[in-house]
Amino acid sequence: MYDHFPISDRAKRMRETLLKFMDDHIYPAETTYKQQVAEGDRWQPVPIMEELKAKGRESGLWNMFLTHDAGEYKGAGLTNLEYGTLCEIMGRSSIGSEPFNCSAPDTGNMETIFMYGTEEHKATWLKPLLDGEIRSCFAMTEPGVASSDATNIETRIVRDGDDYVINGRKWWSSGAMDPRCKIAILMGKTDPEAETYRQQSMILVPFDTPGVKVIRPLSVIGYDHAPHGHAEVEYTDVRVPASNILLGEGRGFEIAQGRLGPGRIHHAMRSVGQAERALEMMCERAMGRSAFGKRIADMGVTKHWIAESRMEIEQARLLVLHAAYMMDTVGNKTARKEIAMIKVVAANMVQRVIDRAMQVHGAAGVSQDTSLASAFANARTMRLVDGPDEVHRETVAKLELKQYRN
Repeated sequence: MYDHFPISDRAKRMRETLLKFMDDHIYPAETTYKQQVAEGDRWQPVPIMEELKAKGRESGLWNMFLTHDAGEYKGAGLTNLEYGTLCEIMGRSSIGSEPFNCSAPDTGNMETIFMYGTEEHKATWLKPLLDGEIRSCFAMTEPGVASSDATNIETRIVRDGDDYVINGRKWWSSGAMDPRCKIAILMGKTDPEAETYRQQSMILVPFDTPGVKVIRPLSVIGYDHAPHGHAEVEYTDVRVPASNILLGEGRGFEIAQGRLGPGRIHHAMRSVGQAERALEMMCERAMGRSAFGKRIADMGVTKHWIAESRMEIEQARLLVLHAAYMMDTVGNKTARKEIAMIKVVAANMVQRVIDRAMQVHGAAGVSQDTSLASAFANARTMRLVDGPDEVHRETVAKLELKQYRN
């Protein structure tokens, strides 16, 4: 499949290395990871993950997400298309990304600081993030407003001399429960009187700043995703230097678009990988179980589920790769429609495939004895992450109709 897209020989070699690493290290560690989270302090780093990260550093696959390759902040220099093919492989496992320092939201935060931060920001925050020494969170969504329309965001960022003072409440700050979370990129209003898309700004908030308070962890259909987690966080009279603002006041939406485009590609390709894993589990279960005198795999409904899943996965993969190719060749702005389409298509596809796999597994599919239940919970959130389906559908429709207007 990938021969039809312009992927370098180096990227193909990285893909082979990653496939072998997953077989040799990631898949065998999944059960141990789950046990260690359950048995230890759920909000502390997991020993087996630290071992995997050490191996990941040595593999030559560390920081694959950073498409740039500049100076000391060195990334892999891959295209969006090339990295997308690697995301699919990492997405096959719930622990597949962190061993290579390629986990969200750190990846998006690192790209944001790389693209929009000052040299001081990079030295203070980007370097330890790239080195895997600290973690981060992204503070955008709020409980009090419909954050699918980010113009609703109410958190205030007010200039006071050489500082900005921040007040507001955020939630779904993924990574904020991790004790290694040292920096938040926060979006809030600096000027409520400015034109609509110039009211918002983004600012770096060290997580140990007085006034930053983690209120509670949030669960996803019963899963708290420890030790990384998602949190509700309160910011009360949080004072940070004015130099922590990114790009300047009123540039928040500009930064958000630069950050979220690649992130949506990454999410979509990981969803393809997750769906592939679910289809494998569905087929293996169907071949190994019998009911009413014949194998489940020989039942017509099962065959149809398998066929539908295979077709939907292939369609989604091609659409995602096409969107990534467009981003690389004509830029994120021109590829807006393709990016919006893949965000909807991949999120819905993976939920359907996992649901079928759960049905074939019967009671085991909704229990803790397989990864399907937690995968389903994660897949359901993908229809909300980085904007709900409805917002992306609106974007697609508007861009489609634009060509018919005089």
